Amino acid sequence: MLPAFLLSGLLALNPFAPAPRLLPLAPAVATSVDPCRLYGTVFLETDPRRRGQCFGVVYQEPEEAFADVLVYQETNKLFADKVGLWYLSDSRDFADYVLFVTDNRNLADFSFHYTKVRGHAGCRKQ
Repeated sequence: MLPAFLLSGLLALNPFAPAPRLLPLAPAVATSVDPCRLYGTVFLETDPRRRGQCFGVVYQEPEEAFADVLVYQETNKLFADKVGLWYLSDSRDFADYVLFVTDNRNLADFSFHYTKVRGHAGCRKQ
């Protein structure tokens, strides 16, 4: 019984098989958030403890001229169907995108500015 047990343990470890080849890891691709693809329900997070759970980091620009995206705040989530049209959600659980709002413009992926005209909403041409 003991020799059979030892033989099965030796076969399980298989010391005669070649070592498995490890594939090289693919280099990590640093992707930034594309502001020209964001629309729909958005939740703006301000708690720095939840920053890691957010889709991206944004800065609310006080001037329209320097913003990457002009945002029109919709009152109905069904109408937020194009770039720059955001419906601001009260709950992060029901939002399509959760964005962390920062005070420092240098730490943000992109900046946005609220506009009062729906036709002006959208991504700035770079």
